[in-house]
Amino acid sequence: MDPVGILALVAALVVIFLVASTVRIVPQARRYNIERFGRYRRTLQPGLNLVLPVADRINTKLDVREQVYSSDPRPVITEDNLVVNIDTVLYYQITDPRAAAYEVADYLQAIDQLTVTTLRNVIGSMDLEETLTSREEINSRLRAVLDDATGKWGIRVNRVEIKAIDPPHTIKEAMEKQMRAERDKRAAILHAEGERQAKILTAEGTKQKDILEAQGTQQAMILRADGEAKAVELVFQAVHRNNADPKVLAYKYLETLPHLASSDNNTFWVIPGELTEAVRTVTSAFGDQSTAGAPTPAQPAEAATADETAPESRVPELGAGSAGSLDAAQAAADEAEKQAAAAVSDAKAEAQAAMSSQVPRREQPSTD
Repeated sequence: MDPVGILALVAALVVIFLVASTVRIVPQARRYNIERFGRYRRTLQPGLNLVLPVADRINTKLDVREQVYSSDPRPVITEDNLVVNIDTVLYYQITDPRAAAYEVADYLQAIDQLTVTTLRNVIGSMDLEETLTSREEINSRLRAVLDDATGKWGIRVNRVEIKAIDPPHTIKEAMEKQMRAERDKRAAILHAEGERQAKILTAEGTKQKDILEAQGTQQAMILRADGEAKAVELVFQAVHRNNADPKVLAYKYLETLPHLASSDNNTFWVIPGELTEAVRTVTSAFGDQSTAGAPTPAQPAEAATADETAPESRVPELGAGSAGSLDAAQAAADEAEKQAAAAVSDAKAEAQAAMSSQVPRREQPSTD
């Protein structure tokens, strides 16, 4: 090959190298820092960029998307002198590629150490229970401190989250016992509340039942009383409409008298004082009827007097001493019932005899 061809080939290679060194293509969400002779020149944006070959070179390539950094668990001492292991998750984003490359040597290590120191300061002012229940407060305080410190590094901390808080094993056991006791307490309270509500509802149901039964009994008694009142009124009207004789009323009184002591619950029975008068009225009534019809000469006046006074002699006298015991009262009641029944039977017999005496006798034919 002649020298001219070699020179042309070398010149072509140099041109290709210079063109390749001049053109820089930056991907999306990337930033390239360019140094010219070792000094920062500019930051290349996404797309096609031209640089001076040999003079300009790429120092750092940075990703400006939001990044996630998870730190290792770090021991932290609480206010009540308990050691807990806390690991955090950091969400950050590069906003200034030049500051991120030249203001701090390793921004990830710087952020990690700053997070640990800030976390120890925050947790050191809280006890264990407050630490476990105040994650939002811890996150906000960490974010405020980190965002203020990393602003000059060209980094914005978007969010800081505590991923886990691990207390010692003995503390975990104590916490489990406490939680179990709290659950048992809540269960007992709920059970007691349920029983109380059940008893209240049962009492309310019993109350409503008693009220309804009382109202039903009241209505039944009112209706029964109205029926009895109407029955008495009808009987009263029928008696006065028919102009009943007092002798008939006395006879009905004697018929009703034996039923006064018919109940099994009666242990004390008082013979009314009108019994003698009623018997006398019935006896005199039937005696008048027999006299008015066809009196018999063989009927002496002493017999009528004996009949009138016979009921009086049959009436038992119950003194105050006879009511002293239950058996004596029951015996007196039975005896009075028997005597009343006997009086009624005698009155009926006398009434039948009086009615039979009123039957007209057949006239015998005269012999004249």
